[in-house]
Amino acid sequence: MKQLHLPHLVVGFGLMASAFAATPDVVKIGFAAPLTGPQAHYGADMKAGIVLALEDVNAKNPVIGGKAVKFELVAEDDEADPKAAPGIAQRFVDEKVAGVIGHFNSGTSIPASKVYAEAGIPQIAMATSPAYTAQGFKTTFRAMTSDTQQGSVMGGFVVKKLGMKKIAIIDDRTAYGQGLADQFEKAAKLAGGNVVAREYTTDHATDFAAILTSIKAKQPDAIFYGGADTQSGPLAIQLKRLGLKAQLVSGEMTRTDSFLKLSGDAGNGVIASLAGLPAEKTPGAAPLIERVKARFGAADFYAPYSYDATMVMIRAMQAANSTEPAKYLPQLAKTQYAGVTSPRIAYDAKGDLKNGDITVYKADKGQWTVMETVSGN
Repeated sequence: MKQLHLPHLVVGFGLMASAFAATPDVVKIGFAAPLTGPQAHYGADMKAGIVLALEDVNAKNPVIGGKAVKFELVAEDDEADPKAAPGIAQRFVDEKVAGVIGHFNSGTSIPASKVYAEAGIPQIAMATSPAYTAQGFKTTFRAMTSDTQQGSVMGGFVVKKLGMKKIAIIDDRTAYGQGLADQFEKAAKLAGGNVVAREYTTDHATDFAAILTSIKAKQPDAIFYGGADTQSGPLAIQLKRLGLKAQLVSGEMTRTDSFLKLSGDAGNGVIASLAGLPAEKTPGAAPLIERVKARFGAADFYAPYSYDATMVMIRAMQAANSTEPAKYLPQLAKTQYAGVTSPRIAYDAKGDLKNGDITVYKADKGQWTVMETVSGN
């Protein structure tokens, strides 16, 4: 009978054990946003930033808690539908994701946040509605400044900087659009402005003739729109067609390349705000946007914010030396991070960003040009 060569077996088992030990643990990161429908371009841009962030982290072969780890994206399309959000959130909980970057819209982020809070899963959302962090959950954080910061800046800017006192306001009745419009109205009135009309539409509307005809009779100096570019683009065209002289002003969901394409020449002169400093004034934002364009073919501006949000979450895990939500959540709350969107990312007790720089842009011949950067604190 042939004898077994035990040393060879030992070596064989050793190699197998070594290979097994080298296999990284998968850490799932949830992501939800509209990936189909009229707002799909927002979700695609947000997703691009997360994909690049995870690839950058994984390329460094991260080790957390003494184990090699690999971060994996679990993506869901919530279609910007508030009714779909809680179900998606529960699926993330069931899949045992370590954290969630999302949702995109305030209307989806808010109902989903209750599910994440009950499960103790940290959530960094693009949501800007004040209601998102006003719920008192310890798990809610923002990737961008709140509507309170943006609306306050723009209300004062229109009245004081532009000298426009008579203002009409339109919003799309979403948590985002109405919240932004409410904050703008408060700030405009505080600055001495007179709101001569407050009108409402939906986030699916394309015909604004009746609203604009009603507003035209009141001869406002400016019209503020709270909502997405899929409405503000047609709104700009119809405003010009009806001969309104009023200045159209909006928020970051209008400050997109998609708005410029939708509105064409009618978009010239439109003013819109965006959280943070201009890309050219932050060391990492412009290069990241170029990476997104090269990789995915198009880019707006959400990718840098989702990139930073992903990095902030992973840095908190590294600081806690754990991917368990309960263990890294305290580190996330204490974040002090220099990202591509800001050199001073930090959260207050509610999960809002402490530093609220807002940049005001103006559309000029198919490009967004910087007018002014204002502190939103």
